[in-house]
Amino acid sequence: MYIRAMWFSRSLPSVGASALVLALTACALPSPRSSSVAPTGSESHPNVQGAQLWQPSEMAQWREVRFPGKSQTQYQVVRDQGQAWLRADAQRSASLLSQALDIDVGQQGRIRFAWRIEALLREADVARRDKEDSPARLILAFDGNRSEFSAQDWALSELSQLMTGEPMPYATLMYVWCPTRAVDTVVHNPRTDRIRKIVVANPQNASDARAIERDIAADYERAFGRPPGRLVGIAIMTDSDNTQGRARTLYGPIQIW
Repeated sequence: MYIRAMWFSRSLPSVGASALVLALTACALPSPRSSSVAPTGSESHPNVQGAQLWQPSEMAQWREVRFPGKSQTQYQVVRDQGQAWLRADAQRSASLLSQALDIDVGQQGRIRFAWRIEALLREADVARRDKEDSPARLILAFDGNRSEFSAQDWALSELSQLMTGEPMPYATLMYVWCPTRAVDTVVHNPRTDRIRKIVVANPQNASDARAIERDIAADYERAFGRPPGRLVGIAIMTDSDNTQGRARTLYGPIQIW
């Protein structure tokens, strides 16, 4: 079943293969049918029924996804100035925490999250393969018509299945911090067209703790050129394996409504 995917991964240069596996596993979130941690604040937004809220303590229980050959980022709940945060500490490492969802973005299409960057990666660049690190990422995975997959997409999905136990989602949108790209820049992943990134913070506005609010459907359509399917997964990720540096970020609550 995985012969084509295994051949594809072996045919890549070693650095490229490692980075490809990282990109795939970063978006290989568990399907909504798998076990998951439900948010305790399932109706937390005061104005919208069914709004969902994950506190840092709940995010710490999300499924950890590790990458072959990579040291793992350390995630720990801490308190700072009386507020709970999920601290991610990456030292030449990369791993993520992911959570399965099943959300109609047409009904719940806005997201709010907070970052506080404590250790920057000033040489990182999410548009370059050799420097594609970020101290803060929020990753959204979407369902869609997988019959549109190209032969390469299917090979990548099979490779993802082999490495993580989950196929590659139809599409993945990442909100990222980047020191070299302007806010609202859309970055296409150089390895697969199924992953797009939107820069939402940089050194000028990322070091202070503050909420970032985005329109998921509008961002998806801008990045992919079409409306989104169902939102089937969410993840947070701090990585510094490409730049070989140290990144440290505090993640606040995440809310979708």
